[in-house]
Amino acid sequence: MGTLKPGAKYIHERNGSVVYAREFGADPSTRQVVGWDYNKDDPTFDPRTTDGRPLIDQMREDQLWCNIRREAKTNITLQRALDRAIMIYKLSKERYE
Repeated sequence: MGTLKPGAKYIHERNGSVVYAREFGADPSTRQVVGWDYNKDDPTFDPRTTDGRPLIDQMREDQLWCNIRREAKTNITLQRALDRAIMIYKLSKERYE
């Protein structure tokens, strides 16, 4: 997941097939999804990403970006476009932090 703090102590909680974690002593509303039981035969199973999209959509998007980055290694025009996108992303993050 990438947002858990290294060295922090976490409480793990389960709600049905979803496993959550929150820092020890933190408000329960701050918990984050860290895993789930995978049972594709369970009709209620529907893994979602943190933005609510189906997990398979996130996986396809990640694969697309992986392919774009790989292609950019040999395509200078694509690499320049990615560099500009990265710059815009970083500038926008700095502005709102």
